[in-house]
Amino acid sequence: MRGGEPAAPDVIADLQAFLQARTSKEWSVDSDIFASGFVDSLFALELITFVENQYKISVVSEDLDFDNFRTVQRLADFVNRKQAMSELK
Repeated sequence: MRGGEPAAPDVIADLQAFLQARTSKEWSVDSDIFASGFVDSLFALELITFVENQYKISVVSEDLDFDNFRTVQRLADFVNRKQAMSELK
């Protein structure tokens, strides 16, 4: 990606590291973050804040769909879509 932004594998590794640091659990790209029992509403806010700060994107109310955040892979895909949208502006 342009602008020195992380490529998808780096995004995935960053997200897995963040989740592991907060939960002491290793996360596969397909693990359901919300079904795991590790995530409550406060942790969800922390995850959103991390994503916004780490990748310099804004998560708006329209983005708050569980499917965007359900797995590491879906979250990485969401980050990449948001970054691509901001590059178009």
